[in-house]
Amino acid sequence: MPRRSTTFRLLRALLLFLALILIALLAASLWQQRERIDTAELFERAKAYDARIVRDSWGVPHIFGARDSDVAFGFGYAHAEDDYATIQDVTMAVRGRLAMSKGSEAAPGDYVVSLLNIWPTVRARYERDLPADVRAVMQAYADGVNLYAAQHPDKVVASALPMTGEDVAAGFLFKMPFFYGLDKTLKQVFEGKTELVKTPTGSNGVAVAPSRSSDGVTRLLVNSHQPYTGPVAWYEAVLQSDEGWHVAGGFFPGSPFLLHGHNQHLGWANTVNAPDLADVYQLTINPDNPDQYRLDGQWRDLQQSTAWLWVKLWGPLLVPVPKTVWRSEHGPVLRTEHGDFALRYAGMDEIRGGLQVYRLNKARNLAEWQAAMALQAVPALNYLYADERGNVGYVYNGMFPNRTVDIDWSGTLPGDRSDLIWQGYLPAERTPQLWNPTSGLLFNANATPFHASEAGDDLRPQDFPASMGIQTNMTNRALRLQETFGADRSISREEFRQYKYDLRYSERSALVASVQQMLALDAADDEELRAAQAQLRQWDYNSERANRGAALALLATTPVIRAQEAKLPEPDLRESLLTAARTLKQHFGRLDPEWAEVNRIVRGETNLALDGSWDSLRSVWGEAQEDGTLKAVAGDTYILFVEWDQNGKLSSDSIHQFGSATLDSQSPHYADQVPEFVEMKTKPVWFTEEQLAGHIQREYRPAASVQAK
Repeated sequence: MPRRSTTFRLLRALLLFLALILIALLAASLWQQRERIDTAELFERAKAYDARIVRDSWGVPHIFGARDSDVAFGFGYAHAEDDYATIQDVTMAVRGRLAMSKGSEAAPGDYVVSLLNIWPTVRARYERDLPADVRAVMQAYADGVNLYAAQHPDKVVASALPMTGEDVAAGFLFKMPFFYGLDKTLKQVFEGKTELVKTPTGSNGVAVAPSRSSDGVTRLLVNSHQPYTGPVAWYEAVLQSDEGWHVAGGFFPGSPFLLHGHNQHLGWANTVNAPDLADVYQLTINPDNPDQYRLDGQWRDLQQSTAWLWVKLWGPLLVPVPKTVWRSEHGPVLRTEHGDFALRYAGMDEIRGGLQVYRLNKARNLAEWQAAMALQAVPALNYLYADERGNVGYVYNGMFPNRTVDIDWSGTLPGDRSDLIWQGYLPAERTPQLWNPTSGLLFNANATPFHASEAGDDLRPQDFPASMGIQTNMTNRALRLQETFGADRSISREEFRQYKYDLRYSERSALVASVQQMLALDAADDEELRAAQAQLRQWDYNSERANRGAALALLATTPVIRAQEAKLPEPDLRESLLTAARTLKQHFGRLDPEWAEVNRIVRGETNLALDGSWDSLRSVWGEAQEDGTLKAVAGDTYILFVEWDQNGKLSSDSIHQFGSATLDSQSPHYADQVPEFVEMKTKPVWFTEEQLAGHIQREYRPAASVQAK
């Protein structure tokens, strides 16, 4: 009897397994039939555009065309040449279909797409809220990507084609709230905790007016800190159409619009800000009906829908996994072990982010730029502005919820009161901003907007209600901006760049405070701790490559400071110092190796020492390797210096941490900018055709062969 029972269980398991395989095969077949597209259609669409792509001697694409849509098409094609796999992943992610190619690890992100109501919003608002010119550019970019994909079918995953303008719009809707921390809020609610992020976003931005410059020049630093690779890694391009779209700077995969950089007349830098723009409500669930919640004394039904997650098993096998999505009057609902919570956040159902960025691209003066900002479709981000007329400005941008002022919005809110469900946002004029301060200096490094200039010019906290949730923190980088730019009344071109690459930690910083606490530990008879403290005492708060104190200090203190900022339990100071000391002894045989031995940038066969570290103005985020080194994975990436002289003449120069060839390791531009990046050098931005002449490596029209057929 036991043997027959065992045989029966094995047979049942085998039948279930075979049934699963059959379902997966059927699902894959049905999905591919449903999503199949004739690539001839993609070639036909390309005939509608005429774009000229010019690759300069660094491989950077310059796109020319009569119409904005021509330029967007050419840019989509060039972008795909360098980074098609990432653009494809971004497209699949915003569709909630990334698990089809990446497997179960991508399924939670696919669920969030449904949770945040991305595609019902896109379908309802794409044509209603986005003007025809914006939709034309979005679709043209997608058509450029599609042409490349049609020409390289071996690089295309199932159901990726065609990319559409709706995909571009969905990318703005989906990703923008994550820049102010919505992803952390979701994780906090789901799991009751947060974790340290591997590659956080940061950034530096500085604007100097002619009155603050030694030579009367207006200067702008564009210095966003992003991951080196992936969906939010910077890509450099110059775009120019006969319709007035002429920009240079940084782009993300999947977007045709310049996100920061300059046009002929003006420019801006973005840094991440962190106002409180999301509210969490704890729902009271009906004990007799788990799908109802209480609101204003009455039971309301939770809205329900089903999200189908298509998860790759192996090869072409897909498994459809149904997941219920709930919504309440507040917004999306998360049902967890800790209770049921509703979420309301800035940018919810706001599809016009691309519209606002496009209008910023084409603004010709301060008034037009401010009009674009007044659209209030970008939910957060700091903006540092400068222009050809010497204007400088700082905007602590946010779609600030129109909350009741006398309520504490900082914690979890009761979900049974409709008066706590805010509607709309504060008007644009309520946004914290500074324009043309007397000091002629504006800066931000992910810190409070109340220290963005000199004390006499700074915004005052008492002018803004606590309900706006404005941050009050100061990073080390913000402190060093005060101590470098802020201490210099007449900033030269050389000093502007020298300060950007500052390698020091402020004596007022949390990191230096942590060092002092470690030095104050009672070592008693612990010789290992005494030796580590003796070495730590030698550190001069700098992070240059030759420094022999930086390695121990930074390895020991960084985990402590990161935990503080994430509001997580801090590691024990003694153990953190001893762990760092043991790591250095194990891998380098000493407590004081040069920082150059530890801090590395690696790209293919290129492996070089790098100055700087986490939260220095020369920002470097290193990921620990098995050999004890830190491999740079984020921080300073694309850096752009912009100037307008006293006559309004524009010049700019830039550097990328790697090069224009994002994925092709055989390309000469895969790592050609790394040595310049390491040495804190830049290359010219050839903004006009006249400047570009003599620096052309290749020129071509992507649709030429298609149009000839």
